[in-house]
Amino acid sequence: MKTNNTNAMLSKVPEVTIYFWIIKILCTTVGETAADFLNVNLGFGLTGTSVVMGVLLLVALFFQFRAKKYTPSIYWLTVVLISIFGTLVTDNLTDNMGISLEVSTTVFSVVLMLTFVLWHAKEKTLSIHSIFTKRREAFYWLTILFTFALGTAAGDLMAESLGFGYLVTGIIVFAVIACFTVARRFGLNAVLAFWIIYIMTRPLGASLGDLLSQPQQFGGLGLGATITSAIFLLAILFIIIFLTVTKRDLVASSTEAATEMKGYAIFRQVAVVVSVLVLAAGSGYYWRHASLQDALPQAQAGQSVPAVQASPLGDLSSFKKIAEDTLSLVNAGDMSGAKTRVDDLEHSWDNAESKLKPMNKTKWTEVDNAIDKVLRQVRAVHQDAEACKTSLESLIAVTSTS
Repeated sequence: MKTNNTNAMLSKVPEVTIYFWIIKILCTTVGETAADFLNVNLGFGLTGTSVVMGVLLLVALFFQFRAKKYTPSIYWLTVVLISIFGTLVTDNLTDNMGISLEVSTTVFSVVLMLTFVLWHAKEKTLSIHSIFTKRREAFYWLTILFTFALGTAAGDLMAESLGFGYLVTGIIVFAVIACFTVARRFGLNAVLAFWIIYIMTRPLGASLGDLLSQPQQFGGLGLGATITSAIFLLAILFIIIFLTVTKRDLVASSTEAATEMKGYAIFRQVAVVVSVLVLAAGSGYYWRHASLQDALPQAQAGQSVPAVQASPLGDLSSFKKIAEDTLSLVNAGDMSGAKTRVDDLEHSWDNAESKLKPMNKTKWTEVDNAIDKVLRQVRAVHQDAEACKTSLESLIAVTSTS
């Protein structure tokens, strides 16, 4: 009887096949675009979207924990929701609390590593094929939440703060995934390789989602969050139906975690992999940050001396113009048009972050906070015209003096 129960619990997670990775990337893409769709297009706002998705995630987890076996629809619905919620966790830290992406990436990396350490200390394995207790399942979903939050922070850091853009970020992450896939064939521990690749698929999917959804003038293909989310949700639904019928992702009862390396061998691999990742990420960040700093004198050289003296961030007239346009629309009672125009403000500011922030971090933060306040007010579910006017006037004043 114990063996039968174990096999039933083992089937609560899917086998790691090509279908697994395809749906995982699709889910991460939806996590990025669906969060934007609910936040911006439906006007839920960041806080409202977080509350709604948090409740839905808890409901999905309730049914997932109650299930006696792996059910594709329940499992992947939970992954989609945890992908969206993980994205919102990072977005809340950045937009509502003003925590930098560098700090978020570092903190989530440490928290995720501590989760792995605690999980292994309690269960002596990190294999998803060994999840036959509620505690292991809890560790599993907690780990997945942190991988999505970390992936969001790291992806945004690369694409926006460091100015690589969506396409280059996706290429870099794909190259890392390819390297670990090859390393797995040359002896890298399967469980270690799985979790590294799992983490990396988050920024890959997010970059893909941004590349497809963002406007062309800001480096995307301009499909929009609505169309992109719909396409990928339909793709996920189609694959889930296919797997439900064919059962091609069911874990075989013979699958065991006994193939994991033990003791010093796995400890050495983990130490080497973590060291390489930290060294590569740190060196890359330092190089890119130094490149952006070196570019500042050239950018400032093209400005007149009075402009440099008056504005530590350089010429902010383009952002001021968008704010003035938005204010005009609010004054005219066209709140829908104001919401559309303010999207240009967000995209333009995000794309300029890598160049402006190194110029003067204090002033950049001041303008960034003013822009965040405008976005919250203009995109609110119940828009307050006076509050919108006040935030826009404050932003115009800041961009005139910053």
